[in-house]
Amino acid sequence: MNDVVARVRLAQPAVSKHLSVLRRVGVVTVVKRGQHRMYRLEAARLKPVHDWVKTFERYWTHQLSQIKERAERKALERMISNDSGSSTDGRKKEE
Repeated sequence: MNDVVARVRLAQPAVSKHLSVLRRVGVVTVVKRGQHRMYRLEAARLKPVHDWVKTFERYWTHQLSQIKERAERKALERMISNDSGSSTDGRKKEE
């Protein structure tokens, strides 16, 4: 478990709690070897979750692309408006 604690950067009690829940729902199995516990991921148990999340991937990818495009367009508009209407100190350019 120490390896898991180090990798996820959570306190040991929190990791124990999470692993306990994952064990109860069958996502991980545990084998005790002396003072050590060896956890094994049962990846097949995650497939239904993966499949469910996958249905939303296209939607969220599209939404994030739209947000990025709008932000880039706004930044470009601001840059153009600043270049054409103001000097570098923020005052209106004289013509």
